[in-house]
Amino acid sequence: MAQRLIHLMTPYQMGSFTLSHRVVLAPLTRQRSYDYMPQPHAITYYTQRTTPGGLLISEAAVISETGLGSPRMPGIWTKEHVEAWKPIVSAVHDKGGIFFCQIFHTGRYSHVDYQPNGQPPISSSTKRMPGEIVLANGKDVAKASVPRALETEEIPHIVADFRNAARNAIDAGFDGVEIHGAHGYLVDQFLKDSVNDRTDRYGGNLENRCRFALEIVEAVVDEIGAERVGIRLSPFSDYFDAYDSNPQALGVYMAEALNKYNILYAHIVEARFEKGVGMDESLFPMRKAFKNTFMVAGGYDGKEGNKAVSSGKADLVAYGRFFISNPDLPKRFKLNVPLNGYDRSTFYHPDPVVGYTDYPFLEF
Repeated sequence: MAQRLIHLMTPYQMGSFTLSHRVVLAPLTRQRSYDYMPQPHAITYYTQRTTPGGLLISEAAVISETGLGSPRMPGIWTKEHVEAWKPIVSAVHDKGGIFFCQIFHTGRYSHVDYQPNGQPPISSSTKRMPGEIVLANGKDVAKASVPRALETEEIPHIVADFRNAARNAIDAGFDGVEIHGAHGYLVDQFLKDSVNDRTDRYGGNLENRCRFALEIVEAVVDEIGAERVGIRLSPFSDYFDAYDSNPQALGVYMAEALNKYNILYAHIVEARFEKGVGMDESLFPMRKAFKNTFMVAGGYDGKEGNKAVSSGKADLVAYGRFFISNPDLPKRFKLNVPLNGYDRSTFYHPDPVVGYTDYPFLEF
């Protein structure tokens, strides 16, 4: 008998979670959490994209006041944040969804305008991020501030902030957390040698540069259990000028090191924008090295997602922009029907009824 093709719409067992399909809502910053507090209107956005047995990952939730770097991002560092997240998480669960909270710190992607008492943002080094960012008022822009390198003895306090955020996420009802170690934010600023020029135990060779990320993983696993923990990494990316001289070695080292903690999944951003780097060259060695669920993201359509899963290169595929414009994306993939295009001009718009929740569903 011919072997059945494994594809996006087949079930998958991710630890104790039974997924009805392999299509995941990627973590997508929306900048609609006024005063950094999750808002009731987020219920509409997340429940529109919830299917029974479907996995959703929340927009990045900030772990502390020093972690802010963009306007209107949700926090997860106080009990008030926990209470604000609860009805959102409950609504997703009521529709049968599985909901993970992405937790992160922006690091040098910030400005003194965001920081307590106007202090410099923190990072692995004093290297300033090139380019401009939007200030807290959501209108003005300015160059990112020159960061302050964390002292060695300060690092355990940041690790503790991640631990606290993970505990808060579980208290809010989330099924687990995803540690954001990608896209040039704080964890990535330690991982990548273009940013990290430290000479202490958190800088220099691969083992040292990965130490901060792995200490966060260890603390979060200790707090909520490995079966509730995932991590997102982008070793091949150069977001916000955070890149590595040997991304393949970085990716494989992290994949192998993560096995020690037996975390639920690794979520890896595809190297779509790196010249000459394709799926086999970038992600397959990580896929081979990591022992649990392997999720990929990075501009996939249905056909490419199917290919990634059926070939064994990934267990799950996370979708961002297409899931914004197609709240019923799994259904569209199942029926093989055209997708709605997305409107970039409404991304990050502060009005809760403009974009994100006003895209059409299938009529049948």
